[in-house]
Amino acid sequence: MTRAAIAGAVGRMGQTLIHVIDEHESIVVGAATDEKGSDAIGGNAYLLAGIPVGDVTITETFADVADEFDVMIDFTSPDATAAHVQQCVEFGKPMVIGTTGMNDDQIQKIAEAAKFIPIMFAPNMSIGVNAMLGALELVAKTLGDDFDIEITEAHHRHKVDAPSGTALKIGEVIADALGRDLDKCAVYAREGITGEREKNSIGFQSIRAGDIVGDHTAMFATDGERLEITHKASSRRAFANGAVRAALWVQEQPAGLYDMQDVLGLR
Repeated sequence: MTRAAIAGAVGRMGQTLIHVIDEHESIVVGAATDEKGSDAIGGNAYLLAGIPVGDVTITETFADVADEFDVMIDFTSPDATAAHVQQCVEFGKPMVIGTTGMNDDQIQKIAEAAKFIPIMFAPNMSIGVNAMLGALELVAKTLGDDFDIEITEAHHRHKVDAPSGTALKIGEVIADALGRDLDKCAVYAREGITGEREKNSIGFQSIRAGDIVGDHTAMFATDGERLEITHKASSRRAFANGAVRAALWVQEQPAGLYDMQDVLGLR
């Protein structure tokens, strides 16, 4: 039986992960943390998630419970994730990371850590989104440079980074398929007199409203026709299900940096 450590166990994703794991036959919650100073410290992670059976005490750090888990799942914040990565290297534990908004330095440190432990790092662990990424590569190669490309994403009012990590991944997949450098062709905002659209640009638009879990659309438009590919998540369970699948998979892998395409056997 695999024992998972849940970072940020009191957060929205942490609570969802505990529910999904509780329903799974091959994995249990072995450890759980919440941010320093949280009122949840010392509480029962299962009870706080509304599950009457289960007993895992929430701690501020994984340092004292390293023997209680086999793999860590982290959907917290960039700074917290960076600290957890170093702990997992120290403990020799594999890791699943779904945190978005990481800067280049933090991403590089994850890559460095992956030389010592297996890490599955993906901005979106939904199986549907990852199937979408595979389809987008084929669509982009088929349509070529004759179509304008725009990416829109919508999330709840509490999301702090934009564009979403998934939107950026969509842009990277399309840019790579077309032989473009996303850093050079991405357009993240339009306001005022912008002039005509640059032919090979890839545009991004972000919406933050209400309790939207996550909507992503890639639009390919040219004279006379338009193709849109959309994924809509109606529940965080879509991400939690993928994360649990990734956790069971990554603990069997050698040290290295992986993503959901690897987990799903799509490459």
